Amino acid sequence: MISGHNNNKASSVLKVVHKHGPCSKFHKSSKTSTTTSDEKYHAQILKQDQARVNSIHSRLNHNNNKDPLTQSAATTLPAKSGLVIGSGNYIVTVSLGTPAKQLSLIFDTGSDLTWTQCKACSATQSCYNQTEPIFDPSLSASYKSIPCTTAACTQLPSSGLEQSCSASTSACLYIAGYGDNSFSKGVFGSEKLTLTPTDVFEGFLFGCGLDNEGLFRGSAGLLGLGRSSISLVEQTANKYNRFFSYCLPSTSSSTGHLTFGDGGSPNGVKFTKLITSSQSESASSFYGLGLSGINVGGSQLSIAPSIFSSSGTIIDSGTVITRLPATAYTALRGAFQEAMKNYTLTKGDSLLDTCYDFSGLDTVSYPKIAFVFGDGLTVDLDRTGILIPISPSQVCLAFAGNKDDSDVGIIGNFQQKRFEVVYDVVGGKVGFAPEGCD
Repeated sequence: MISGHNNNKASSVLKVVHKHGPCSKFHKSSKTSTTTSDEKYHAQILKQDQARVNSIHSRLNHNNNKDPLTQSAATTLPAKSGLVIGSGNYIVTVSLGTPAKQLSLIFDTGSDLTWTQCKACSATQSCYNQTEPIFDPSLSASYKSIPCTTAACTQLPSSGLEQSCSASTSACLYIAGYGDNSFSKGVFGSEKLTLTPTDVFEGFLFGCGLDNEGLFRGSAGLLGLGRSSISLVEQTANKYNRFFSYCLPSTSSSTGHLTFGDGGSPNGVKFTKLITSSQSESASSFYGLGLSGINVGGSQLSIAPSIFSSSGTIIDSGTVITRLPATAYTALRGAFQEAMKNYTLTKGDSLLDTCYDFSGLDTVSYPKIAFVFGDGLTVDLDRTGILIPISPSQVCLAFAGNKDDSDVGIIGNFQQKRFEVVYDVVGGKVGFAPEGCD
């Protein structure tokens, strides 16, 4: 466990923005944007999203047709949209090292390792482009590499990482892969992590990436909020007691937040049971929920609860579009299309197959959609979490079906927008409060 100090502050809060939004430091204004470029951008994000889902399914595929997933102080950071750099994810800014250097990281409940690009990667041209200066551990007084013989190093495989030993320095080496051939390879080290000026943690374990390729461009790396021992949630458990929450803004120009610690439950929060997989160590790092049904327009669809329980469901801030078991998605699509029969269907794509042409219309009415959980909680999705605009003439239902009913369902970040999503790991529950930001 790492040590921390915060001058007795009750909470720690970080600002969240979308990676592509004008609030993001990655944003570059353009007066020449076209519908074609918008469509290419959305296609790119959806392709990246499917690659991530494939990676999650790969990690969990040994669970197919088995039982479903079972089961202080606070600091808040601004959370921003990542749209400006080609991602459907969200970023927060933290600081690393002595002196502290600011880094904008994608925060991810589906990953455990926090990592950033380190300076040595530029010498071998193994870096992707990022907006901020690349972190240089040689200029930090608090950086240390982790020896490969330590328990901290040998625990990496339990977090779904590859681990090896440097022949020349005996330092611990890691490889983090993300399913679409994106990866970070480097040295496993420890550093001083600064969330806010009063929330500082010495000896924080992280990946110092020396060879980084893939979908991370613009950001400096990832902030891992999973459930394994190397995640930020676990490393700060002495202070924040495994309690965090976030609100994802509904537009790229808005700001949300990521909060560590219990600063008091938001108004209207309602909880459902957090479910933990007992099938494998890698599966247990995800946050499982007991989804059991779906409502459309206030009526529950005729879907057997076993359709959901046979695969299980996780909630993931790094997946964009919610994935449902094939049978459940077919029922949702049919009910939604019936409610929208007065509107013009248009072409979809391989992922989003229910799309409409709303061009020329001043107003559009569409049915509410809600998630129903096995312990009785019903969560009505925010109106911004149902339809995704690809272009003015192509607005799509923001759900997709898995290939079959055995692949795990995933509640993605598009359906989480504007909710305060509260993770109380010690209490064994996840909560949702509407209109938590914007």
